[in-house]
Amino acid sequence: MNFSISQETLQELYQRALTMLVEYTPKFISAIVVLVIGWIAIGFVMRGLRRFFNRVHLDPALESFIMSFSGVMLKIVLLVVVATMFGVQTTSLVALLGAAGLAVGLALQGSLSNFAGGVLILFFKPFKLGDYIEAQGVSGTVNNIQIFNTILKTPDNKTIVLPNGNLANDVLTNYSTEPFRRLDFTFGIGYGDDIKLAKDLLEKNVVKDERVISDDPDRKPQIVVGNLGESSVDIFCRVWVKTDDYWNIFFEKNEAVKEAFDKNGISIPFPQQDVHHYYENGTGPTDI
Repeated sequence: MNFSISQETLQELYQRALTMLVEYTPKFISAIVVLVIGWIAIGFVMRGLRRFFNRVHLDPALESFIMSFSGVMLKIVLLVVVATMFGVQTTSLVALLGAAGLAVGLALQGSLSNFAGGVLILFFKPFKLGDYIEAQGVSGTVNNIQIFNTILKTPDNKTIVLPNGNLANDVLTNYSTEPFRRLDFTFGIGYGDDIKLAKDLLEKNVVKDERVISDDPDRKPQIVVGNLGESSVDIFCRVWVKTDDYWNIFFEKNEAVKEAFDKNGISIPFPQQDVHHYYENGTGPTDI
């Protein structure tokens, strides 16, 4: 088979290539310039938006969401403008983007669900930046609310990324919503110990703390015998504290009550196990 190309055909191809080079080179250079300038301009716009939001004191969560969404939309518009500079018809491009958007939407239903979840979170505000929440089996402080995800920081400084769709449609616990929380202690004492003395020690070491709320009739401290266990009498001590003081009081009072019980001879029972050894000659059990 002969695949030789005639001189006329080569000349025609050369002329077409030269024509396309002359026609599209300026467009290509212009498109690159517009792309670079547009990208820089988007940066200026985003910084301007951030300064504006800071002046009007917009909700930080809403600000983060709008900034993320605006950045994506501006970049899409820029790419459309650059494409039209190459001669792509706007109507054709819009139709193409619509078809592509439909296909991507079907393929990324989870991402669209996350986007809708982000909108619901910003609208109903089940949590805000800085809140400590528990959801999807993890917990942490809300560090950022993005278009598709919410970023948590754990107390040991790990980053957790949670999809907004799951957050908006599943059980979520917010520990920071209310200014006060009830702090529940359970202290077990021996059956032979003095219950009244144990209560007095709890009153002195827990309830009398100035951080414990005691003057609110709806949040009165409570010290009661809550359970008669197998090896201990369990005393419940329930007090109301400010949410910010919760963990400091929890750790401090566990230590203080243990020291107070030790000084006053009140035991804190713990599980024990007796092991019996039987000799093969049947002489009987021996305790170990």
